[in-house]
Amino acid sequence: MPKVSDIVYYSFHVQELRSMIQWKVWHNPVHERDPSKETPTLQQCFKFLDLTSRSFSAVIQELHPELLVPVCLFYLVLRGLDTIEDDMTIALAEKEPLLRNFHNILEKDGWCYTGNGPDEKDRQLLVEFDCVVQEFKKLKEPYKVIIKDIAVKMGNGMADYADNSEHNINGVDTIKDYELYCHYVAGVVGEGLTRLFVESGLANPALLQRPDLSEAMGQFLQHTNIIRDVREDFNEKRKFYPKEVWSKHVDKFDDLFKPEYKDAALNCSSEMVLLALRKAPDCLFYLAGIRDQSVFNFAAIPQSMAIASLELCFRNPDMFKKNIKITRGNACQLMTESTQNLQVVCEIFRRYARRIHQKNTPRDPNFLNISIACGQIEKFIESIFPSQHPKAIVSGTAASGKTPEQIEKDKADWQEAKWDVIYMALAVFTTLALISALMLGIAYMMGARFDIAIDQLKKGKLRPPGEMGERQNIVNTYGQHEEL
Repeated sequence: MPKVSDIVYYSFHVQELRSMIQWKVWHNPVHERDPSKETPTLQQCFKFLDLTSRSFSAVIQELHPELLVPVCLFYLVLRGLDTIEDDMTIALAEKEPLLRNFHNILEKDGWCYTGNGPDEKDRQLLVEFDCVVQEFKKLKEPYKVIIKDIAVKMGNGMADYADNSEHNINGVDTIKDYELYCHYVAGVVGEGLTRLFVESGLANPALLQRPDLSEAMGQFLQHTNIIRDVREDFNEKRKFYPKEVWSKHVDKFDDLFKPEYKDAALNCSSEMVLLALRKAPDCLFYLAGIRDQSVFNFAAIPQSMAIASLELCFRNPDMFKKNIKITRGNACQLMTESTQNLQVVCEIFRRYARRIHQKNTPRDPNFLNISIACGQIEKFIESIFPSQHPKAIVSGTAASGKTPEQIEKDKADWQEAKWDVIYMALAVFTTLALISALMLGIAYMMGARFDIAIDQLKKGKLRPPGEMGERQNIVNTYGQHEEL
């Protein structure tokens, strides 16, 4: 049952409601998972995938069959690591060896872990982790090697930070430390996924020669999550904004959440957004190396969500008061667009980069750098999808920057749109006419005197009678209803 607040919201945001309906009704997955062909333990793995991440679960389950199970298990392995690392109730003496040796338990029959606190949201995954182990052992050897290698890198990185007392007390210190933290929790994920994509033959092997691109993909998502979740992290006594950034604007990190430091907080968050925006061109470059549509969808949807989330957070004081997210309607629109092709995804990035640029203000110390970062996104998009095509210049259509074929298509689309508007207008007028006729008919059957109204209009009397005497004259002239 939808909430009353949702009903009210979507009553005034019909376009978002339309996007939700379109995604639900018209979206056709490239590939569909068939649970009937899965073992009970694999079905349990997908159940945990749904429980730990609804957003990633949907796109993972539409992946090419060759990658469906490896990526699902890869996600659950990393989620298991993250669940141990995030739990502050686990003593460091127990946590550190668990993180560093997690890769060794992936083929240890029956392994599970019950040491998480009762409030840890993904605790049950580790309690029943034996089902993940059982399915992991069935994977092809190259996939197992990749997943274990990434588990080693992420586990050691997490252990290093868990053992860093200064980080635990004061949070991240420098931008370099911030980038390194994002590398361990997200950059290596991008590396692992890229290796899985290439190993399956569904991505260009040249991506392995550009590790900076997969790093940017992971970093862009992690930067966005940290920027957006600043209030939630603060409530849980965690600090991920680097001191090198926030100390330029306030004396104490806690000041960011005080109303009197609102402008300083906004300037701080805009600098964080700037660090993320610089990763955007490499993210688009990476997507150009994907060969399979389902893999493209899997990679593109989170990136589109991220750029939209950055625009939502940019100079938005609400992010320091509560956890903010893009609406479901906007998310459905982004998913619909992101499952098309690279050019459409580039248009999404262009659209949100322009919105960020519009919200940018000269009062912000990073005004110029943010403008440059937005310009760099547009420049990169222009380099791969030029708005002025050489053929258009030859044919005299350089002003529009479109080829003759595009112009003809635009004309056809315009004609189609014109007739859609005409049909909609006819439908509206027909509906109004039917309703009006029905109301007049009911009024007539109830005894309404239309003859009086018509006669009064002929005499030029457009207003209802005001004085009592005038009303009585009308009654005397036309008579009144007899008693029943």
